[in-house]
Amino acid sequence: MLAEGTLRAQGSHAASLPGLVDRVLAEAGLDAEAVEAIAVSIGPGSFTGLRIGLGFAKGLCFAGSLPLVTVSTLEALAHAVEASPGTPVCAALDARKHEVYAALFAVEPEGRRRRLGPDQALAPEALAAGLPSGCVLVGDAASAYPAVFEGRARVLGFDRCPPRGGVVARLGWARLLRGERAELGLVEPAYVRPPEAELARRPLR
Repeated sequence: MLAEGTLRAQGSHAASLPGLVDRVLAEAGLDAEAVEAIAVSIGPGSFTGLRIGLGFAKGLCFAGSLPLVTVSTLEALAHAVEASPGTPVCAALDARKHEVYAALFAVEPEGRRRRLGPDQALAPEALAAGLPSGCVLVGDAASAYPAVFEGRARVLGFDRCPPRGGVVARLGWARLLRGERAELGLVEPAYVRPPEAELARRPLR
């Protein structure tokens, strides 16, 4: 990894993303023409944030004729955790409306995370009840529902294990080497559950 930047933006981050990208490129000693591909976290997460991030990434790819690879946000969180082989890792995010987004992984001997299930949206109580023994829980779900997850897992919140752009880049690079890339005209955020706007358009039955 040549450079990595983080920014805690107030409100929409649409205006702050270009400046953050410029700063990271400058720290790496590169210009935009040196970029060969873009990796982006595809969700689940904030509907607005996912649309902004993916839209910005797609715009850069269209403008530079670059390949785009997508990475599950939960998978990236699971890879950001330092854990011993055999340890179960659950990445879980507060999804609001008394739900969490979650996915369970196992740490392989070479450090790779093997999926044990899909990304899903479920009640925090249901997730807590199904966590395996010795599980590491990463994300902000436990801080949103502390009483639910107390004593259920070893908790690593964003203060100890924040989301990492470098992890997304590393996972994206591995996918590029395997020949994977997104179809720019078709790729959409992985919402896991329908956005509010889509629910509002559904007819009553």
